[in-house]
Amino acid sequence: MLKKILPVFLFCSVLFLLSACLGGNSAAKKLKIGDQAPDFSGTDLAGHPVSLSGYQGQPVILRFWSTDCKFCRADTPIFNQYFEKYKEAGLRVVYVNRHSDETAVRRFVADLEIGFPVLIDKDGTISTRYNIKVEPQTIVISPDHKIIAAILGGVSEAELKSLLGGYFSEKAEKQS
Repeated sequence: MLKKILPVFLFCSVLFLLSACLGGNSAAKKLKIGDQAPDFSGTDLAGHPVSLSGYQGQPVILRFWSTDCKFCRADTPIFNQYFEKYKEAGLRVVYVNRHSDETAVRRFVADLEIGFPVLIDKDGTISTRYNIKVEPQTIVISPDHKIIAAILGGVSEAELKSLLGGYFSEKAEKQS
């Protein structure tokens, strides 16, 4: 029962927080579960272009984070493991940082051995498109690029599995 209630509670909490934070900001569209995820693009730390449109037909985890966030440091290994487990099945993970300098971001990425794209959102364009006001926040996007969840704070493997498990074949499940 708690497994069914917790995601709904988290979703409602995030919506409440987002609506409170956004106030009268009419420049950015308020996003809801089921909305089409705004496209984004950038260049990752390795110099490769990254965009949501480049991941068509694949589920995407979009994680907004900062280097001084205790939740980010604690749950990054979960994202690493989940990505490794399902990348061959199509999962994509993109980390987006908007507050830290590049040296700190590179150190964080190296320390935690992040193997997926990391973008630095210097001008805040991506964060603005997703109405991100606080970190960490995780946006889970379906293969048809609709928003299926927004999670404020730390994320567990159970949450990821609950949200994305249906997109991966039994074969991918059995390989792990």
